[in-house]
Amino acid sequence: MAEVTLLIHDLTAAVTPEGTGPLRGREFGALRNHSPASVVITGDRIAAVGPPAEILRGLRSGKDYESVDGSGKVALPGLVDCHTHPAFLGDRAEEFELRSSGATYEEIHASGGGIRSTVAATRAGREVDLRSSVERHLGWMLEHGTMTAEAKSGYGLDNETELKSLRAIRDAGRRSPVEVYPTFLGAHTVPSEFDSAAVYVEFVIEEVLPEAAPLARFADVFLERGSFAVPEARLYLEACREYGLDLRLHADQFSERGAIPLAVELGTRSVDHLEATGESGARLLAKTDVAAVLLPACGLFLGLPLPPARLLADEGAIVALATDFNPGSSFCESLPLVMNLACTRLGLSPAEALCACTANAAYVLGAEDVGRLAPGYRADVLILDSPDWRYVAYHLGGDRFAARIKSGQVL
Repeated sequence: MAEVTLLIHDLTAAVTPEGTGPLRGREFGALRNHSPASVVITGDRIAAVGPPAEILRGLRSGKDYESVDGSGKVALPGLVDCHTHPAFLGDRAEEFELRSSGATYEEIHASGGGIRSTVAATRAGREVDLRSSVERHLGWMLEHGTMTAEAKSGYGLDNETELKSLRAIRDAGRRSPVEVYPTFLGAHTVPSEFDSAAVYVEFVIEEVLPEAAPLARFADVFLERGSFAVPEARLYLEACREYGLDLRLHADQFSERGAIPLAVELGTRSVDHLEATGESGARLLAKTDVAAVLLPACGLFLGLPLPPARLLADEGAIVALATDFNPGSSFCESLPLVMNLACTRLGLSPAEALCACTANAAYVLGAEDVGRLAPGYRADVLILDSPDWRYVAYHLGGDRFAARIKSGQVL
């Protein structure tokens, strides 16, 4: 065994998704439960997970290393949030009050509120303020166990602010323990200064994409009534792919508009939302390697129908969960809360919810070395202050972590 730098010893259990890659079909929810357990970390990697006595025999005597007492506690992989919108300024508290009085999200959006109101606030702010905002939001996520997160632009919708947002995401990610995967959501909605979605998409491709692509890993588009239709979405995504970006797709939040066939055609990494997806769309998606990213906090926040999670899982789709953290439709940074909603509202088991927030979410981001507690994986470890791993979903809003370890460093 290589030189040990950190030992987490005498855990009640260490629980991790089985195997490698995404878990689907009968394997979805398959967990390995080491009980009792210790975890050995070398540098930023996990070296060994197993029974404490066995681990102790493998350690060199007389060597100095940091240790964490896991007595009465459980180790889990650091959580992965594969769909978030943290690059914004301002808030939408007033719209939240309007919705509580009966206004719908779509009505607010059509009247000039919604995404456009956040665009106005974000355009008006300085880049340093936007970076501080992203850092703050990443800090909130970390408190709730997220150690890897996707982060979208999309509240600029012009050249200056989209690039400002992507730089803020990059710079905040460098300063945060959370590992960040940036996404260019240049096609979030059509800003008021453009007459049509087609004209706006042409502008984004010609004027913004060339400078945005080097700052991003993924490209995303909101294919929905009131935003973009299949022709504009295809044009935008194909152009982004030519610049080397992997593809994502907001789809079927309020209506089915051909997004799933387009995602399958283009081989996107995922389609996200799916609240309005019918049986045929779910079954088509399940036959592919395109992941279904479900966002139950958004459905709860907006009072929407919830996505067909059980059908997707039973048909063999790759199912992931995410917060959809944003100021308007899911002001929620807690994956444990999302896991609870998945269990109580979507019909997933705690084991399936854990896989969906770790191994499967990591698959969506192409982050092959996170999402599991196994030798060779990045040492992103949550120490849950509980003797039962299911508390991470069972304790509604509890998030009782005794320790957070990122890349082998105790935070």
